[in-house]
Order: sequence, then C-alpha cells, then structure tokens
Amino acid sequence: MTAQTTTPTASHYSSAHVDPAAQVADAGFVPVQTRSERPHSFEPSDFDAPTGREVNWKHTPVAKLAGLLSDEPGDPDAVTYGLDAVEALLQPGEGDAYGEFFRPEDLPSALAWKHAARGLHIRVPAEAELGEPILVPIEGAGADKRGFGQILIEAQPHSRATVVLDHSGSAQYAQNVEIVVRDGASLTVISLQRWDDDAVHAAAHQATVGADATLKHFVISFGGGVVRVNPSLELTGAGSEGYMYGLSYADAGQHLESQVYLHHKGPHTKGDVLYKGALQGESAHSVWIGDVLIGPDATGTDSYEANRNLVLTEGARADSIPNLEIETGDIVGAGHASATGRFDDEQLFYLQARGITEEEARRLVVLGFLSDIVQRLGIPALEEELLAAIEAELAEVDA
Repeated sequence: MTAQTTTPTASHYSSAHVDPAAQVADAGFVPVQTRSERPHSFEPSDFDAPTGREVNWKHTPVAKLAGLLSDEPGDPDAVTYGLDAVEALLQPGEGDAYGEFFRPEDLPSALAWKHAARGLHIRVPAEAELGEPILVPIEGAGADKRGFGQILIEAQPHSRATVVLDHSGSAQYAQNVEIVVRDGASLTVISLQRWDDDAVHAAAHQATVGADATLKHFVISFGGGVVRVNPSLELTGAGSEGYMYGLSYADAGQHLESQVYLHHKGPHTKGDVLYKGALQGESAHSVWIGDVLIGPDATGTDSYEANRNLVLTEGARADSIPNLEIETGDIVGAGHASATGRFDDEQLFYLQARGITEEEARRLVVLGFLSDIVQRLGIPALEEELLAAIEAELAEVDA
C-alpha cells in the first residue's frame, strides 16, 4: 500500500470562532459539550485566544502558555533533534502524508501547523520488523526560546516498530505529532517529557489505526513547568486496537496535563486507556480528562478507560474527569473509572506488620502503583531509567 499525499483544503476546515453576539441572537445555540463536537481548523485566526473559561482550557494555567498563543514565527534554534535511527527510515520533505488525518483543535496546534511547516517524517517500511526502538531526542535550548514542531510517524502495512520521543532541556514548545498506522501494522509511540522545571510544552498527538492494526501510545511526564500533552486516537479499521497509557509525577509548582480522546469508529475494535499519576509538594497539579466515543458503526466494541492518582503530600491537587459516549447498543462492553486518594492505610499496615518500616512501606506502595505503567513499555533499559527516576522523586519526599 502506497501512502497518498494530501494537502489540506477548505474541505478540511471547520470554523472554531464563535461570535458572542451571534450566540445571544441565536436562541437555538448549544455550546460544545463533548470532545467529538469540538471544531477543527488549520487556520490560527479561526481560534480565539483561550481565556481559561473554555471547556478544554478551564483546568490549564493559560497565562503561562502565552508564548505559544502568539501568531509569530518561533526561534529556529528553540529545539534540536538528535536521531539515533536508521537513516533510511527518516524521510523529511515532500511526498509525505502530512495532513492525511491530523486536524488542529486548538490555537497552539494551529500555530504549530502554520509555523513548523513540514517536519520530521518517520516512515517504517511495509513488512519491516524493527528490533530496536527509534529514539528521537528533542532538546530545548532555553526557557526564553519559543518554537513549533511537527512530527509524522507512519507505520506501513504489516510493519512493527517502536518510536521514542524524548524531550529534555527547556523551551516554550508547541508540537504536533501525527500518527498513521496502516492495516496490519503494530506501532508503539512513547512520548517522554523530562524537561527542566521552567519548560512549557503544549502537544497534540493525533492517530488513526487501520484494519487489524495496533497502536500503543504512552505519555510519560516527569519534568516541565507546564506540560500539556493531549493524545487523540481513532480506531478506524475493523478489528483495530488502541492502548493509551500515561504516567506522571508532579512536583511542587508543576502542572502536568493530558486530555485523552479514544474514538471507536470501525467494528470489532478494542481500546484500553489507563493513566496513573503521583503528586507531591505545594501546588503540584495534574489534570486528566478522558473521553471515549463509541460511534454508531463501532459494533462489537470492547473499551475501558481509567485514571488513578496518588496524592503524597498536602497542597497537591489532581483533577480527573472521565467521559463516555455510546452511539450503538451492539457492543461487547464499555466502562470508565476514576480514583484519587492518599496511601491505602491497610496496605501500609500489612507491610509494617511484617517488619517493614513505614518509610520503606510507602516507597513500595508508590513503586507498585506506578510500575504497572512502566512495565508495559517493553524497553528494559528505559524501564530501569524511569523506575530510578521514581525512586529519586520519592527520596525528595522523605528528605
């Protein structure tokens, strides 16, 4: 199967700007209530600057994103890409599939589309099975630098690969990641946010999964002042599967956010969403909003989403909002859940009753809680790094 190049046209656009006066004049006006109803546009001018009152911005510190809301070109050296991959797989430039599926749904994403133009294109050839992950280090040049980026990851039919986007350093960075998984392919995409404390990162990940194909998508956020990574996954083809996993560890003053959207569109699709977070320190804040839509043609769907948060200290806050829309009655199953709390006293008592100190018992509980996500990565070296990072975070609590 050969990828078709598509250039966005007017038919891709839907206006996002709403005139307040027109709202009053139109007695039948109904505000956007669900993720599936949000407007999309490639034109930044179609989006008003967010005020923090909008449904998709009300939990976000909008003022701290000011640098990513201005329609001015970014600094060309704001971020640099290092590539530890087979050169034949990296194909920037013309003849790609940019815009085949991706449609911006907020202002930073539309600005990234405009100012980043075509970016890095990672295409995994048909039938290829890559034993080692494709590692893409992305390093910020400083908190005073603002930049825009676009990445296209395309798995051709019946290929297998893992791509790791590893963010570090500092910058103000708006990023679009378009993911296309062709029929029969199996792709894992891992986005690591290990920024410095003064970094600001707003990213939109949008993926489409073909027939009998599988995508595993991870968002792992440990660093950054404000990190907002919003993944959207559409299970388009019959028998497609999508697994969306997330892990965050918010420290004092950090805001770590993900608004997750899973759209079951084709029949007999399977989806699983699980995000876990830990929070410690004054004003540590995490936000998770999960939306699942089971469309009218998604018969035989099996879907579940859950978010779990563990608050380790006073002054930390976790916002968690699961949503589920079902437009067909012919499904295998669907559900959602959310829970936020402190340590389970029974677990601590059980461990302490067996001679384990309270400090060690707390460490074991947190590691057990978060390692569930880490162990799903399938990359032993990276799993060890992340478990060590969790241990380092826990050491700060005990200090």
